[in-house]
Amino acid sequence: MIETLEPFRIELTGYCYRVLGSGFEAEDAVQETLVRAWKAYDSYDSSRGSLRTWLYRIATNICIDMQRSAQRRALAVDLGPSGGEIGAPLHERVFVQPVPDALVLPEDQAIRKETVRLAFVAALQHLPPRQRVVLILRDVLAWQASEVASLLSITVASANSALQRARSTLQAVDPGEPLNPADPVQKALLSRYCEAFERHDVRTLVALLHEDATLSMPPFSWWLRGRGPISLAWNDPKAACKGAWLEPVQANGSPAYWQMRPGMGRPFGLVFIDVRDGLVTGTTTFLNVPELLPLFA
Repeated sequence: MIETLEPFRIELTGYCYRVLGSGFEAEDAVQETLVRAWKAYDSYDSSRGSLRTWLYRIATNICIDMQRSAQRRALAVDLGPSGGEIGAPLHERVFVQPVPDALVLPEDQAIRKETVRLAFVAALQHLPPRQRVVLILRDVLAWQASEVASLLSITVASANSALQRARSTLQAVDPGEPLNPADPVQKALLSRYCEAFERHDVRTLVALLHEDATLSMPPFSWWLRGRGPISLAWNDPKAACKGAWLEPVQANGSPAYWQMRPGMGRPFGLVFIDVRDGLVTGTTTFLNVPELLPLFA
């Protein structure tokens, strides 16, 4: 029986990650889904729907229950104004957390990588849980309205209405544009950025930034906007970036890198780079590496 359920693990984890915004919570939700399905397998009726639909129904109920008392996960730029003191680190529950591609993107399914981008997942968190579920099932996983209505035990009209409201909210939030892997300009930009970072060439790094670029470092709510403030931060002797380098990692379907530093036995941070129109529009460096490494191992 486990052999029957296990092939659904990765796609279910990707689904739960989009809903919950955390790879750890997604893994917990999927594990609970498979346990419940294993215990109730004798009651599964194939005439009422596919095994996949049944598992998604269980996973959806678990995710919605997990969201009832939880605050919305966010990015640092959503938590307050830029600048100020760095302050104390916040609990990981505050932030949308990164996730390795291998955990959430099945190799045998044509699911768009941009739907697990940090900005997209953070934008999803602005939606009420049921609207979030409807939008993911319809626009990411390409379910029919009738299938979504059946899963949530609502009418097709209600499912369509929820989808329209969700799309409207998502458009207002504006999750930005995904990387185009086929774009040679973007590829060249990332190469130049990594090379300049390894040389600690702040002047070149700043020249590659969009004028409204952002910099953030979860689990701190502190963040910066603009070339000037970011340049000051990078030139600060306390930044200690000299000698550091970037190693690519497959995460969130996006340009991501482990930031390595001499003498450290593990990465210093997990860096995400957002790009648009030939410039870097944002860098996010997750510093909670000890918590993240088990996911990426």
